[in-house]
Amino acid sequence: MRYTPSGNAVTSFAVATNRQWSTDDGSTKEDTEFHNIVAWNKLAELCSQLLKKGTKVYIEGRLQTRSWDDAKGLKHYKTEIVADDMIVLTSKSDREAVSEPLGAKGPAADSSRETANEEKKPEVPGSSDETVDTEEMPF
Repeated sequence: MRYTPSGNAVTSFAVATNRQWSTDDGSTKEDTEFHNIVAWNKLAELCSQLLKKGTKVYIEGRLQTRSWDDAKGLKHYKTEIVADDMIVLTSKSDREAVSEPLGAKGPAADSSRETANEEKKPEVPGSSDETVDTEEMPF
């Protein structure tokens, strides 16, 4: 995590997504793709405190592509996900068993499913005070 000159917290990290599929000859193939994530302000602080290599995480955000010219005049592009929300999917006990979270230690929520924006839980249709438990979702 770092801070901008104006004092805003920002953290950048990568998230890997894995997929497996079977080929016609019965063998299994696997592919991993890495996605660059950028989080700002309080969400950046939470990501820095709670995430480490191997933590399963749900990230919600928007795509942003930046471009720049290098010293040789070549144009480069980088596409990132600017995070709006983050949900840790790995249980707190599993995260603590492996190692401490990356970054400075700070207060962390006691729940095994910390979110950056708790109030954004989807409501169950027909009920005003019940919410959908994301652990029951198939994805």
